[in-house]
Amino acid sequence: MKIAPSILSADFGNLERSIKLVKDAEWLHIDVMDGHFVPNITIGPIVVKGLRKYTKQVLDTHLMISDPAKYLGNYIEAGSDRITFHIEATSNPLEIIKMIRNTGTKVGISIKPNTCVDTISEFIPLIDQVLVMSVEPGFGGQKFMTSSLDKIKAISALRDKFNSELLIVVDGGINQETALLCKEAGANVLVAGSYVFNSNNPSEKIKALR
Repeated sequence: MKIAPSILSADFGNLERSIKLVKDAEWLHIDVMDGHFVPNITIGPIVVKGLRKYTKQVLDTHLMISDPAKYLGNYIEAGSDRITFHIEATSNPLEIIKMIRNTGTKVGISIKPNTCVDTISEFIPLIDQVLVMSVEPGFGGQKFMTSSLDKIKAISALRDKFNSELLIVVDGGINQETALLCKEAGANVLVAGSYVFNSNNPSEKIKALR
């Protein structure tokens, strides 16, 4: 199980200190929101570039934006190791997959809670990860939606058939209890924000999840 603390819940007044607190995690999850695709605005490529200076962790950038193709290059140049875009945000997902792949960056597709797994099934052989949103994207600290477990299981079945290397990432409402449910359903990467960063000992929370 890989743990990816979401910097959405970090201290933006001192990001360097925040990422040092979670240095035991394999990944850092970076939520990019544009105020249009989701009702919140977060960070741009300049923050990713700043993070890249202070960590060798995998920077997993989650684009919750309306026109991902327009900004892919900016986030890749800033130092993102993995780029995930939303299937709901594009009419040509294959083009975006190719654009990301051509840069040597790992590529993922994300689905919102009300999006059916069938919408991404044909792309499973072409990508590195699927990000299942277990809350409505936009804000941290929300309650885990148990309906996401059936999606994880369905994607796990597709992984067995078409792409054994596929990572299933789950984001939203992750804690020690929901983490176990996700693992049992087939997830192998957990994104955790408030559960990790709002604790007195983020390192211990990461260990507990793992």
